[in-house]
Amino acid sequence: MALRPWAVWAAGLAAYTVAVLHRSSIGVAGLDAQERFGVGGGALAVFAVLQLLVYAGLQIPVGLLLDRFGSLRLVLAGAAVMASGQVLMAFTDGMGGAILARVLVGAGDAMTFISVLRLVPHWFPAKRVPVLTQLTGLIGQLGQVLSAIPLAAVLAGAGWTTAFLGTAGLGVFVALVVLATLRDTPERRISGAPVSWQQLGTDLGSSWRHPGTRLGLWAHFTSQFTGTVFALMWGVPFLVAGQGLSRATAGVLLTVFVVTGMLAGPVLGMLTQRHPLRRSWLVLGIVAINMTAWAVVIAWPGRAPLPLLVALVIALGLGGPGSMIGFDFARSFNPPSRLGTATGVVNVGGFVASLVTIELIGLILDYRTGGGNDYHIDDFKVAMSVQFLVAAAGVAGILRTRLLTRRHVAAESAGLATSVEVKAS
Repeated sequence: MALRPWAVWAAGLAAYTVAVLHRSSIGVAGLDAQERFGVGGGALAVFAVLQLLVYAGLQIPVGLLLDRFGSLRLVLAGAAVMASGQVLMAFTDGMGGAILARVLVGAGDAMTFISVLRLVPHWFPAKRVPVLTQLTGLIGQLGQVLSAIPLAAVLAGAGWTTAFLGTAGLGVFVALVVLATLRDTPERRISGAPVSWQQLGTDLGSSWRHPGTRLGLWAHFTSQFTGTVFALMWGVPFLVAGQGLSRATAGVLLTVFVVTGMLAGPVLGMLTQRHPLRRSWLVLGIVAINMTAWAVVIAWPGRAPLPLLVALVIALGLGGPGSMIGFDFARSFNPPSRLGTATGVVNVGGFVASLVTIELIGLILDYRTGGGNDYHIDDFKVAMSVQFLVAAAGVAGILRTRLLTRRHVAAESAGLATSVEVKAS
C-alpha cells in the first residue's frame, strides 16, 4: 500500500516529462524548422509564442476543470492532444500546419503539469509537499534532455518526420501507463462535486483577490521566463549561430541546464519548507543570479568562452526550481477546494513572460538581420538584453504583492484574535 502513492506520482511524472519533450522539441528543431519552412527568426518565434499563448490562456480554464473532473481525465486528454499535434508536425510542410501543430501541443501541455501537481497533496503528507512539488517540476525537465540529445540525434540522422512521429508514439505509450496506474485520490474518486458556473467564477475571483496568489504568479513570472526562453526557443540558436558552438556541445549545455535544476530543486524545496517567511527572498536571489549571468555574457567582448557559457546555463537552471516556489504560495493561501484554480493562475505568470520575451527577441533579430537567419553574436546580444526589462517588471510585481500579502495576513490575524476575544467574553 505504501508503494501506491509513489506509483501514482511516477505515472504522472512520466506524463509531464513527455509533455516537456513535446514542448521543447521546436527549440531543438529551430534551425531545421527555419530551413524546412523557409522563415526567419520572427516567424519561427510564432511557433513558440502561439504554443505558450495557448498554454497560458488555458491555465485558468484548465484549473477550474481540474477541480471538477480530476487529474486522470485531464492528463489523458492532454496526452492525446499533444500526440496529435506532433503527428501533424511530422507531415506538414507549410506554416499553417506547423502553427496548428504547436497550438495542439500547447493545449495538451496546459492540461498536464497542474494536473500532476494536484496529485501530490492528495497522496502525500503535508510535510513532504514542498519537496515533492520541486521534484515534480524538476524531474519532468528530463524531457528537455530527451529533446536536446535523442531527439536532436534523430533529427540529424533519420530526419524530421521520423523524429516527430517518434515523440508522438512515446506520448501514446505513456498515456497507456497513466490509464493503468494513475488515480486522483486514495479513495479512487475521479472527480469533484458538481458546481455551477457561478461557483467557478467565485472560486476564480477568490483566488485572484488574495494577494498571496498574485505573489505566486509574479514569483513564477520572474524566475521562470529566462530559462524557458533559453530552453524552448532561443538557446540553441544563440549557442550555435551566435556563439559558434556545435549542435552536440549546445545539447550538452542544455543537459547541464536541466541537471542543475534537478540538483537545486530539492535544496530549494527544503529551504521553502523550513523558512516559509523567506520564500520571496529566495526567488529574488535567483532572479539576481540569472540577470547577473546574462549581463556578464552580453558584456563580454565578442563570443563568450565556454566556461562562461557553462556558468550561464547553471545560473539559468536555478530558475525552474525558483518558479516552483510560486506554487507553494498558491497552496499556502488557498483552500484545497480551489487549489487547481489557484495553481492555474500562478502558472500563467512564467509563460506569459516567456512568450512576450520570445517574440520580442525574434522581432529584434529580424530587425537587425532584415528577416534573414544570418545571425551575428552582436545581434543576439542586443536581442537578449530585452530580458532585463521583463525581469524588472517581475521584480516590481513581487515587491508590491509581497507587501499586500503581509498586510492581508496581518489583517486576518487581527480579525481572528478579535473573534477569539469576543467568544471568550
